[in-house]
Amino acid sequence: MNYLLRLFLIFALVFIWSAIQPKDYFTWLLEVFPAILGVLVLFFTRKTFPLTRLTYWLILLHGCILLVGGHYTYAEVPLFNWLKEVLHQTRNNYDKVGHFAQSFVPALIAREILIRKQVIYRPNWLPFLVLTICVFISVLYEFLEWLVAELSGESADAFLGAQGYVWDTQSDMLFATLGAILAFITLSKLHDKQLTNFK
Repeated sequence: MNYLLRLFLIFALVFIWSAIQPKDYFTWLLEVFPAILGVLVLFFTRKTFPLTRLTYWLILLHGCILLVGGHYTYAEVPLFNWLKEVLHQTRNNYDKVGHFAQSFVPALIAREILIRKQVIYRPNWLPFLVLTICVFISVLYEFLEWLVAELSGESADAFLGAQGYVWDTQSDMLFATLGAILAFITLSKLHDKQLTNFK
């Protein structure tokens, strides 16, 4: 079986689970929409611009993070409720996992596109450009959260996931920034090895 088909089947199973009696269908739709959009983009680009296996696997992981958050809402994921109690935290921090992944995974996507499309000729600029792209994505998502909150009022509380934390937006962007940096530090060599298949 083609490995992309295997990845899609895993995603489809998690998607079906996520869609069965989520906490709130409006919040679920808001949370899983990026994953659905991502699957559509990957489907239409699978032949014209296939990605490395590492990047596809990370996209699947990110999609699953979104689907779990959509099912429970980011403020009520059971494992992180348990961690909140064990670690004496004041909030469920699953949303920080989501924002970390929101740049950890796009860092590899951006890196792959910039390298393969030969967008830059000086490799020293690559980390800066990847980080800039990822932080920009994070900022756009925070704007989206704000817009949804303005348009839908209290019904967006679960989507925002702030849980009363006044610095939620800033900490979300911090976790996204850390995700991009860590992805670059930890996965660049492995990513480069897989990119040789496209040269």
